[in-house]
Amino acid sequence: MIGFFQHHVLKATKQQKPIFKACQPSTNVMFLKTHKTASSTVLNILFRFSEKHNLTVALPNGNGFHLGYPQLFRATFVEEFKTIGQNFNVMCNHLRFNAREVRRVMPNDTFYFSILRDPVPLLESSYVYYKSSAPAFRNSKNVNEFLSSPGSYYNLSEKNWNIYAKNNMWFDLGYDNNAAYDEHYVQSVIQDIEQNFHLMLIADYFDESMILLKDTLCWHLDDVVYFKLNARNQNMAHTLNPESKEKVKEWCALDWKLYKHFNDTFWSKIQERMDLKTLYKEVGLLQQRQKELMEMCLLEETAVEGNKVKDQRLKPFQSGLAKILGYNLKQDLDNGTLKICKRMVMPELQFMAYMYSHQFPDKKKKPIDFR
Repeated sequence: MIGFFQHHVLKATKQQKPIFKACQPSTNVMFLKTHKTASSTVLNILFRFSEKHNLTVALPNGNGFHLGYPQLFRATFVEEFKTIGQNFNVMCNHLRFNAREVRRVMPNDTFYFSILRDPVPLLESSYVYYKSSAPAFRNSKNVNEFLSSPGSYYNLSEKNWNIYAKNNMWFDLGYDNNAAYDEHYVQSVIQDIEQNFHLMLIADYFDESMILLKDTLCWHLDDVVYFKLNARNQNMAHTLNPESKEKVKEWCALDWKLYKHFNDTFWSKIQERMDLKTLYKEVGLLQQRQKELMEMCLLEETAVEGNKVKDQRLKPFQSGLAKILGYNLKQDLDNGTLKICKRMVMPELQFMAYMYSHQFPDKKKKPIDFR
């Protein structure tokens, strides 16, 4: 079956039949969780995979929810790093990438990947989500007003609070999001990223990304099936006018160049592994499995606003102007099905706290209040 057992044909002589060798699922993975790129959904996938295979996750120490973000990552941000050392299997919480320090935590054979998104819808999403926390956004009436003259709202003296307002993916990858655009500099950073990461997924092609990830890591289809998490009510979306869309590409020129480059390499990597007919056959299987699980698990056909989520433990965190959606589960599920369904819909912070309590049962994190 394509994806679960990827068969590599060894070159055979005329007297020999082709020899098929089944690959083994990769269990050492580092995912750089970028902001507003569907990365919370990927994190849920990785937490479920970690629990399924009893893997050790690099979780934030103390009462933190991020691995030191927005500081550059340091190994000491990981709970029990001094004890566990370079024996963690999975790293996927928010951090600002620092290759040297990450390699102190993750094994040498770790697979590194991240996810990028078109900077135009990314900035609009960031504006709504971080409206109350980023001064550049807070001081403008709407996203089009901000983009009409972003430099007048963006104060470099407040750059630590404005990281979501300019080249945020560039920042998450560990680079200066306020650097002047220079072609030689941009190309050197892209080469650096390509040395550090094996794969860049594209949020705008999320299902295709999941198939490529599954195929690359030799995972099963159910390992990458998902319910969309941390999504917002689209009624809160701002419509960017044509001038604003072009302004994003200029204002976030570093992110725009980054996205264009890795969007190209994304499709090249797909073509290396499969033809488009095979790709979309697998996408169809993924979407069918997702539909089956939603029919099995969910009370409503779609996600609902956070204040309508009945189980307090499954309420998503709310931020800014965004109304983050969540899910209600059916009430008559047997224990085994309920466990599967809960994992599928569990928001990021609750899943992280759950993983922490099972990995470090003698330690307690501060309770999360979602009222």
